[in-house]
Amino acid sequence: MTLPAPSETSTCLVTGASSGIGADLARQLCQRGHGVTLVARREDRLSSLADELSSAYRVRVEVLVADLTDASARANLAPAIYERGLNVELLVNNAGFSTTGPAHRADHEREISMIRTDVEAVVDLCSLFLPDMVQRGRGAVLNVASTAAFQPLPGQAGYAASKAFVLSYSHAIRAELRATGVTVTTLCPGPVRTEFAEMAGFTDGDLEGSLPKLMWQSSAQVARAAIEGLERGRAVVIPGIPNRIAACLGYITPREILLPIVARQHPSLRR
Repeated sequence: MTLPAPSETSTCLVTGASSGIGADLARQLCQRGHGVTLVARREDRLSSLADELSSAYRVRVEVLVADLTDASARANLAPAIYERGLNVELLVNNAGFSTTGPAHRADHEREISMIRTDVEAVVDLCSLFLPDMVQRGRGAVLNVASTAAFQPLPGQAGYAASKAFVLSYSHAIRAELRATGVTVTTLCPGPVRTEFAEMAGFTDGDLEGSLPKLMWQSSAQVARAAIEGLERGRAVVIPGIPNRIAACLGYITPREILLPIVARQHPSLRR
């Protein structure tokens, strides 16, 4: 088992924990007896989830409100955790969002915010918490990417590129950490019915027509596959056989064949 056993002085730090995959990852961890530290911007949702988890599983749950686009907010996370006498045994970099549409029409500030959340925050938090894990000789990181990491994605160019970075970065640091007692797993879900799609600008009609129904999974299914893969020490977890096939095809198909097809099908480029 690569996920360290629960203890009174350890916590699992879960970013983007206020809804969707993040909330269900926290539930999976609490079911296994782990204390969790929930991080997101929406305090009301975090507090509600914390009450649910502590009541249902009798574990310790902390709430830290932070906007991960803000470097100073990220820097404050470690002191806030250490002040409670806790060590981060598992870091879950789940926070993220996507923009949609052609890059030349993008909202500049939102594009940069996406990169800060999806890329910069992942590197920042790994850099903050990995040194202590290595010193203790145990720990784990779960970085959330996407099946979009395996191919360019016209209509979500910055998002797919961000997730490709997360996948590459995770593979590299996993190799660096070999024999340290610290592992890194990358979660690459396919389409999931959460608020993520709505925030990205997709309508219900877009979702129904964009991808086959057999590729869609619930956030609970994705979270369960992620934690089980983490426990087994898997390098990459792609929940669902159809999504594993799609990721493989996206990776090996020549770009001159793949990208025109993807561009024609992407909802934001059809409008």
